[in-house]
Amino acid sequence: MSGRGERPVGIDELLERVRTGLGRIEPQEAYEAARAGEALLVDIRYAALRERDGLIPGALVVERNELEWRLDPRGSHRAPEATGHDLRVVVICNEGYASSLAAESLHRLGLHRATDLVGGFQAWRTAGLPVTPVADAELQRPAEGR
Repeated sequence: MSGRGERPVGIDELLERVRTGLGRIEPQEAYEAARAGEALLVDIRYAALRERDGLIPGALVVERNELEWRLDPRGSHRAPEATGHDLRVVVICNEGYASSLAAESLHRLGLHRATDLVGGFQAWRTAGLPVTPVADAELQRPAEGR
């Protein structure tokens, strides 16, 4: 038993539970929402993956361990893009697993429209959507902070 009186779950069951409340989106929909100014794309991949595979133009790069501090609209370390709890955030990891857990964590902070990208960055790239090589991109470092 866990401390809350619930039985422990494995990661596959946890992912299934978390994803039922996310309204996950496909790459093309995320691309169109971002272009229309209706969603903030947030890339939580670690630096080695960004360097290897490139960046999504316009995506906010935030290391996973800083995500909640940078996107909490009331937080002292928030990114300028964290404008309110109604912000539609699309979290992007490499393959769409860690991003589901990250989006669920944002829900707990009150970002009720947070979701993640089905298939992650790899699905974005496979869909032929824009990717900028790191060497060609403007300097996009993870946000400073906690």
